[in-house]
Amino acid sequence: MVILGAPMDEMVTHRPGARFGPREIRAATDLGAEGWHMDLGVDPFADLNVVDHGDAAVRPGDARFNHRSIREAVGRVVDSGAVPIVLGGDHSISFPNVAAVAEGVASGSLACIHFDAHTDTATENYEVEWSHGTPFRHLVDEGILAGPRLVQIGLRGWWPNPPEWEWARGAGVRWHRMEKVIEEGIDRVVDSALAEVSDADHLFLSVDIDVLDPAFAPGTGTPEPGGMSTRELLRAVRKIVSRRGLVGMDLVEVSPPYDHSGITSMAAHRTVLEAISALALHRSGREARPENPTG
Repeated sequence: MVILGAPMDEMVTHRPGARFGPREIRAATDLGAEGWHMDLGVDPFADLNVVDHGDAAVRPGDARFNHRSIREAVGRVVDSGAVPIVLGGDHSISFPNVAAVAEGVASGSLACIHFDAHTDTATENYEVEWSHGTPFRHLVDEGILAGPRLVQIGLRGWWPNPPEWEWARGAGVRWHRMEKVIEEGIDRVVDSALAEVSDADHLFLSVDIDVLDPAFAPGTGTPEPGGMSTRELLRAVRKIVSRRGLVGMDLVEVSPPYDHSGITSMAAHRTVLEAISALALHRSGREARPENPTG
């Protein structure tokens, strides 16, 4: 498993600062070279070979170069046989991330579960085609992801508009609004999402930290009140990856300049650690062994 930073935020439409996300996510830990997951009963650093490969080469202000560089860097990780976990950076990086992973698996076999307040399915934002609000539209329109293989969780707020919803219905995209998470609970929503991608051989996980309520993640570029709790997100990621495994992941939109207490970076770090731990359990082929009083 390879950790890779993608420190760019040229494509944000509101508050910048996500270029500093990879650095702060890496720093937001008090763990050493081991970490025992008390709910799963695994030490992911003992069971998996986890390597931090540093950051992809980026040029401030040159988004096209950055996307090419990120795609090449992720492609090299995939070619090595490792699972890339990409730390953003703005959400526009999901296009090169998913595209590179898709090239390494059989055509049409990749699904994506996407946690976000927003669908990121516009054709453009402010006449910019490759902004952080467009990657999943382009991934589906270009045939990299089949519409029914894209499942979105946590959507809320005042965007997108009816044309984007109509496109999503026509493309077969599935989604679970935040209201559904509130009404049904995160476990039932995750069960539904897993059923919706059950016919896919491979899974990519994309987490925009603004899926969390700003009370839990103030350090992000486009915060939207009314979101998930950190507890819900960690549980969801754990459940998805322990059941399905993972061929790639990104975690994006951590903007440290707005994260004065560091809780956003900590939530992001623990979300990645949850995925790594769950993958260790999935590959072990056994059930979780939580630390219960009765043993």
